[in-house]
Amino acid sequence: MTKADLLAAIDAAMAGRWDEAHGIVQRDEADSTACWIHAVLHAIEGDRGNARYWFAKAGKLDRADNDPSAELAAIRTELAT
Repeated sequence: MTKADLLAAIDAAMAGRWDEAHGIVQRDEADSTACWIHAVLHAIEGDRGNARYWFAKAGKLDRADNDPSAELAAIRTELAT
């Protein structure tokens, strides 16, 4: 998954276009950043169990209880480095 794809997913999520963001990250379930975004999307949706699964798959289970907007910002920051 490209950085542009990941940023597009974050932009869509932040704009409230959850389905669009979800469709993007589902294209590469092996990419840890895509999994992290996927986790945040399920947290936004209120599906905490599924969110925890994706946080674990991303290696970010310790972040599962963070605010979703803050998580999206953190992912964007990490992608900028």
